[in-house]
Amino acid sequence: MSPAILPGSRIGVLGSGQLGRMFAIAARRMGYRVHVFSPESDTPTGQVADVEVSAPYEDLDAVRRFARSVEVVTFEFENVPHETADAAAEHARVRPAGGVLHVAQNREREKTFLARAGLPVPRFEVVRSLGDLEQALVRVGCPAVLKTARFGYDGKGQARIDAPTDAAKAWGAIGQQDAVLEEFVDFERELSVVAARGLDGAMADYGAVENRHRNHILDLTIAPASVPERVARDAQQLACAVLEALDVVGVLCVELFLARDGRLLINEIAPRPHNSGHFTFDASVTSQFEQQLRAVCGLPLGSTAQVSPAAMANLLGDLWQKGVPQWEAACAHRNVKLHLYGKATARPGRKMGHLTALSATTADAVRDVLAARNAL
Repeated sequence: MSPAILPGSRIGVLGSGQLGRMFAIAARRMGYRVHVFSPESDTPTGQVADVEVSAPYEDLDAVRRFARSVEVVTFEFENVPHETADAAAEHARVRPAGGVLHVAQNREREKTFLARAGLPVPRFEVVRSLGDLEQALVRVGCPAVLKTARFGYDGKGQARIDAPTDAAKAWGAIGQQDAVLEEFVDFERELSVVAARGLDGAMADYGAVENRHRNHILDLTIAPASVPERVARDAQQLACAVLEALDVVGVLCVELFLARDGRLLINEIAPRPHNSGHFTFDASVTSQFEQQLRAVCGLPLGSTAQVSPAAMANLLGDLWQKGVPQWEAACAHRNVKLHLYGKATARPGRKMGHLTALSATTADAVRDVLAARNAL
C-alpha cells in the first residue's frame, strides 16, 4: 500500500462547486493545501482554496501542469471528461480512479455495471433510436421513465412515458440521444447512503437517510431515515457492495428507491460527497468531506457516529427573487446551522446554500429546519 499523504501536502480538486468548497474547508482545517482546477474563476471552491487554476477540462497540458503541482487528485463532481482524469494520472495519484468516473457519468454504463455485479436496479433497456424505444416499452411496460445516458441530474434529461403512444414525444423531449428506459418504480420513499472506502479497503458509512425532492431537486434530507432496521441495514450493505465492486478509494453515495413492495433498488450512484450528506458537516464526528480527504490520502477513516438527529434543507436561488434573504431570522434558530456557497448569482433552482438543524428527534429537526427556512 502507498504511504499516506500527510498534512502539509497539496491536494488537487477537479471541479469547483460547493462540494469542493466544503472539502477544501475540511482539508485546510487538517493542515493540507488545496489546489482547484475548473473552467471558472472566483468559484465556491476557489474562494477557500490556496490555488485556483482556471482552464477548460479539455486543456490537457494545463491539467498535466496542475497534476504536477499536487500529490493526489480527487473530484468534486463526476462529469469530468475521462481524458482529463487520464492526463492527471500521468503525474499524480487520482482517487477514485478515472475508471470509476467513466462508469458513473453514463447511465447506460452505470446500470449495466450494477446489474452485472448482481446489484438490484429497476428493469431497464438501452435505447439508441425511436425504434429501440418502442421495442423497449414492450419489454419494460408502462409507465416508464426515459433518461438520457449522459448529463442528467436534478431531474434533467428525463421524460415519463405513460402509454406507448407517448414514445415519439418523449424521444424528442430528451433530444433524440442515447438513453436508458427504466420501469417506473412505485416507491414509498427515497433513501441514500454515503459511504467511504479507504486505501486499505476499510469501509465506513453514514447510515440510511431519507430524501424528499421538490421539482426533482433535493429539498430535504432527514438523518437517520425512519425505516425498519432491516431496510437500513440492507441499504448500508448495498452501498458497501457498490464501493467494493467499483474498487473505490474515496466517498460514494448510493441513491435508492424503497419500493412499496419492500424492495430496495439502486437509482443512481455518485462517486463523491453528496448533497444528502451535507448534514454530516455538523452532525457527525467525521464529515463526508473529511472522510473523502482521509480516504484519498491513505489515512484511517474517521468515525461516522452521528451526534444528533438532523435535517438538512436546501436553499435555492428562488429565495432571492424578492431580495436578499433575512439571514438574521434563520440564525435566530440557535440549533440551526447556515451554510452559503459563495455563488455570485442566484437563479431559480440553483443551489445557493443549505440549513442544518440538530435536534432531539428527527421530527424536531424537520420542524426546526423548515421554520428557519420559512423565516428567510
